[in-house]
Amino acid sequence: MSIQNVRLEVMQFLEKKIDTFVDEFLIPVEKIWQPTDLLPNSQNETFFDDVKELREIAKDLPYDFWVTLVGDTITEEALPTYESWLMNVEGVGQEGQNGWSKWIRQWTGEENRHGDVLNKYLYLSGRVNMREIEMTTQHLINDGFDIGTSNDPYKNFVYTSFQELATYVSHNRVAQIAKKYGDKKLHKMCNLIAGDEMRHHLAYSEFINQIFKVDPSEMMLAFQHMMKHKITMPAHFLRESGQKISTAFEQFSDSAQRIGVYTAADYVDIMQKLIDKWEIDKISGLTDEAEKARDFLMKLPARMIKVSERLVIPETGHIFKWVEPALVR
Repeated sequence: MSIQNVRLEVMQFLEKKIDTFVDEFLIPVEKIWQPTDLLPNSQNETFFDDVKELREIAKDLPYDFWVTLVGDTITEEALPTYESWLMNVEGVGQEGQNGWSKWIRQWTGEENRHGDVLNKYLYLSGRVNMREIEMTTQHLINDGFDIGTSNDPYKNFVYTSFQELATYVSHNRVAQIAKKYGDKKLHKMCNLIAGDEMRHHLAYSEFINQIFKVDPSEMMLAFQHMMKHKITMPAHFLRESGQKISTAFEQFSDSAQRIGVYTAADYVDIMQKLIDKWEIDKISGLTDEAEKARDFLMKLPARMIKVSERLVIPETGHIFKWVEPALVR
């Protein structure tokens, strides 16, 4: 049987548990928080006073913080690209409304709230150039992305396991910084987003855990492939208006590193957490090729941490069109 057919069989096997996964890792629409719960409500008499207070508190947040928050927002708002990519994964069927398409749509529904609430916060804050942000978001959706997984479900689940944990780290750190500067609304907002990301990480990492039980060698090879070629962030085609795809993502990443929101050390830490979570060292029944892949994975974090320690981040950053220095400290 071909590798592709085996993967399809495994996906069909896991699909029988989709309702259990949905119940365990996703929250019904009526019970989960919505953006209006966290922002000034335009139906309230106090709306303008609430917005004024939000804007006053926002004045104290530093430049790199705003760049990072904008980049995170744009990443979240490019969700149509991510959903369309996942809908093409082997074993996911749009026409038949199978279990996997149900999962992806409901996961998308939860994730969609993140960009929605962050966008509204940025708009109300008065500290950023919303038109530039909107153009960057449209460019990112237009340009799409290539995360190096093709339509392979194993590689895609490695990617989402990693990426959901990375976004948890990023939003959680933004929440901590917002709290430090006295922005309670933004702290709560990013804390709740981080909670969603952690739940989603637990789901995708559980999918991988289940696959290791039934197809350990191919799952190990897929994990090794993704770590060897490195996880490409979903906004890696980021660009500002009037520019071609170039260095904007690196410049955004530098801001995130300078302020300590997401660093090269975090990347390595996430890799190690996945190795530990899936107990890579204990998996049995591997082919010779998969054993070599395991050895590569076990040694990789130590090698990567040495590389991360040599990275030099510029002390001053790129001035983005999204965030005009005159509007922030």
